[in-house]
Amino acid sequence: PRAPSTRNDIRDCSADPPYLPPTATNTTARLAALRGTMRTHGVHAYIVPSTDAHMSEYISERDARLGWLTGFTGSAGTAVVTQDKAGLWTDSRYWTQAERELDCNWELQRTTSIESIGMWILMAIPAGGNVSLDPFLFSIDTWNSYSRALQGSGRTLLPLETNLVDQAWGDQRPLPSSSEIYSLPAEFTGSSWQEKVDGIRQQMEQHMRRPTAVLLSGLEETAWLFNLRGDDIPYNPVFYSYTLLTNTTISLFVEESRLSAAAQESLRSGCPGPLCVELQEYGQVSAHLRRYAQGNVTVWLGTEYTTYGLYGIIPQEKLLEENYSPVMTAKAVKNAREQEMLRAAHVRDAVAVIQYLLWLEKTVPQGQVDEFSGAQHIDALRWAQEHSRGPSFQSISASG
Repeated sequence: PRAPSTRNDIRDCSADPPYLPPTATNTTARLAALRGTMRTHGVHAYIVPSTDAHMSEYISERDARLGWLTGFTGSAGTAVVTQDKAGLWTDSRYWTQAERELDCNWELQRTTSIESIGMWILMAIPAGGNVSLDPFLFSIDTWNSYSRALQGSGRTLLPLETNLVDQAWGDQRPLPSSSEIYSLPAEFTGSSWQEKVDGIRQQMEQHMRRPTAVLLSGLEETAWLFNLRGDDIPYNPVFYSYTLLTNTTISLFVEESRLSAAAQESLRSGCPGPLCVELQEYGQVSAHLRRYAQGNVTVWLGTEYTTYGLYGIIPQEKLLEENYSPVMTAKAVKNAREQEMLRAAHVRDAVAVIQYLLWLEKTVPQGQVDEFSGAQHIDALRWAQEHSRGPSFQSISASG
């Protein structure tokens, strides 16, 4: 056993009574609510990830299920809850942070391996138990890893489309974003969305498997394809959406009321016809895909951004799987206009950084600036540059 810590900013669960710093979250009621929903659904262990339904690196507050349940606000982790235990797995970047934010309901596991999570589950629940998760929050690879970890153990891995954390969270869960989704001006894109769609359809025709559709789950895929932007996730110019692109139709699953008038006009400009974008409710993607997959079809998708939930809807023989969709690979190759815009953006940013360094040289000797006010100042200098939409991540500011 480790010697009791003399630090007062981290928890000490061996003390009597346990010591919790003011940064820790009391999760007793939240765990009780989750365990109630688990009993209702006959679930013995429930796995909660830190991602969203699009495998995004950054997520919105509405998708911060792990953070709400545990109090831990790091960007990567996995929680598992049983009726009498709760564990959080995270990597070494976050161990000190977790000890500050978790209360004593939680065991901190200093690893991220699925094998270790699987071993913990086997110790925590007896044979015959159900291990459940929301298949729309796990990648295909991660699902397969859990499946292997539990294989032959007498425990069943059970996909459950009702998200139990959402049920426990109830009406306290943040609402979906209602901000406007807007068109990116042509001067920034170098090609229209119609040209991009034609390019993807050509790739479909040239592929030896002759796929009949491409499914897009990654948020930046749909944003790039239609030259649309939003701000559903802090620091990321994306919006919640899916796309199913066939040889003759285009289905965009998005909250239609949020599209700007110009965006709606642009998407409908080719109606009726093969370049007409049919707008469908965001939540209808599974039902639509289920219907589509009944036909004589082949669906091309990128496994890196597709959840196991969507993947499982399409029969195996109707799937064309690659790591990345043709949209993701097309997006990676910048046209001449995009290259020009990238360089121009870097020049504007360099101006802000040079102004900042000059400001630091003058103000630091006066003792008037700390790391936080410095970060605020460089943000302000960047905002002052033309076309600024804010930083691409929260400033990481440190000196000494």
